[in-house]
Amino acid sequence: MGVSADARLFFSNDGVQSLLSQIWWGDMKRNTEVWKLLSSTTEVMFLVVFACVPYQPPQRPFIVSRWRQFWFAPVTSFLGNVLMYFLFLLLFAYVLLVDFEPPPPSGPGAAECVLYFWVFTIVCEEIRQTIFLGTMTWRQRFRLYIKDLWNKCDLTAISLFIIGLICRMFHWSYEFGRDVLCLDYMVFTLRLIHIFAIHKQLGPKIIIVGKMMKDVFFFLFFLGVWLMAYGVANQALIYSYDPNLNRIFRRVFYRPYLHIFGQIPVEEMDGTCVCASGIKIRKLNATSNWLVVILLVVYLLVTNILLINLLIAMFSYTFSKVQEHSDTYWKFQRYNLIVEYHSRPSLAPPFIILSHINLFIKRVIRKVPSVKIHHFVLDLEAKAANRLSTWETIQKEDFLTARNKIQKSSDSERLKRMSAKVDGVLKHLSESRDFEHRLRSLENQYCSSALSWVVDTLSQGSTFKPPRPPPLRGIY
Repeated sequence: MGVSADARLFFSNDGVQSLLSQIWWGDMKRNTEVWKLLSSTTEVMFLVVFACVPYQPPQRPFIVSRWRQFWFAPVTSFLGNVLMYFLFLLLFAYVLLVDFEPPPPSGPGAAECVLYFWVFTIVCEEIRQTIFLGTMTWRQRFRLYIKDLWNKCDLTAISLFIIGLICRMFHWSYEFGRDVLCLDYMVFTLRLIHIFAIHKQLGPKIIIVGKMMKDVFFFLFFLGVWLMAYGVANQALIYSYDPNLNRIFRRVFYRPYLHIFGQIPVEEMDGTCVCASGIKIRKLNATSNWLVVILLVVYLLVTNILLINLLIAMFSYTFSKVQEHSDTYWKFQRYNLIVEYHSRPSLAPPFIILSHINLFIKRVIRKVPSVKIHHFVLDLEAKAANRLSTWETIQKEDFLTARNKIQKSSDSERLKRMSAKVDGVLKHLSESRDFEHRLRSLENQYCSSALSWVVDTLSQGSTFKPPRPPPLRGIY
């Protein structure tokens, strides 16, 4: 519920963080140093592989039980995945730089085959997270999986790797496959950013970088408009003829971008340089030469001063806005990382395939339920559950009452009540004015009737008995 509501303040409470720290460290002490965990991880790798096989004796030896408690803690799984991921990146770099052999029958080599198997185990783990994790339907799990930014990064990296693998197997697409794998290596390397989200100092910085990326897209939009406007005009003024579309594209977009960093071809702009590749440079007259210089000055003024400073101001605003609540952001991000590595198998790729086989035998064949899900679930007896429900109801009512009081005491609510009172006073004033107007009209009508009666009486003489004046209509 807290994750769905994005309740960061709830996750920043000490009680929630204490529970998360307990789950993260498992049965180990929380003050255990990292270097001890790393050294122990490398030493017990083969022992953990032995402990994760399907056969389990009725009573484990004490040393094996303690090693299982050590390795099944999320912090140990996290450090193991970090170490193996660095080894994976080293292997990937070695294959691209040293051991990337031509297509079959010459290649791929042994190191490249190990890399393919390693990526296959990563794909298996992503499939497990997408389809076989939780009690929801697979469509709901896939929608929840695809919402995460780092899962999208994983899907992109795996998709590029598959495309590069297929293309490198054929002679006609070998170079293209190599290019795709080089690009894919960058995506896999950027995935390292997610690992440092658990760090208290680096975690908020990662959030700040993510927020700043949105500012960069706005900056690139304005920069692209000026690049195209200046690039086309500059190309048309300097170069009279160039049939190569590739060079035209580079000069329209790439060269104006380099102008921002000070790389300006002064000789070409002056019309004194003639290229030997057959490109004709226009001999600029005085008017065209000044026009090129003026366009360059305006372009550099807008890009180097206006747009760059605008981007810096946007970065400063984003940094200050996130930095004020950095601790809250980090604690919420820490929860997501703990949940992820709490549900992951103990072994890291490529040895994770053994954990997958073990999980398949336990969950599918032997029907053994998972005990990890109870770490985030509080099982209470009926009496305790009723007391907890009563306490939650009271707290909910107190919260709603306090929020209503705050809303009533706020300035906006005071203004609303004051405006309602003013409207009521104005309504009463208008009604009183209408009543006064009616009284005056009735008074005028009575006076006119009385005067007409007096005049009639005087005209008829005093011998006649005066008739009664006609009744006034409308008098209450």
